Amino acid sequence: MERGAQLDLVNLNKGLSPSDLNELIGPRDHVPFLNTRNVLYRQMKMKANPPSREEALRLMSQNPNLIKRPVSVHGDTVVVGFVPDALSALSEE
Repeated sequence: MERGAQLDLVNLNKGLSPSDLNELIGPRDHVPFLNTRNVLYRQMKMKANPPSREEALRLMSQNPNLIKRPVSVHGDTVVVGFVPDALSALSEE
């Protein structure tokens, strides 16, 4: 569905370095970027005991499927997951 926002695509399956992930997340909380459906997330019981930012960046870098998707970036706005209203707002900025 075309909404008019110009987005650059990044293949998260290739993985990002911890520093690239840190830049992507910026000053935001890192926890919403964790994929709660991922096996590692459940095995490590991250819901009850979320990893530190440093540990989360390392784990997401090593296990790209641990990154919640999609991650949509437009300027300073980042939308994590499929949130139709938030994604629609990207084209209005």
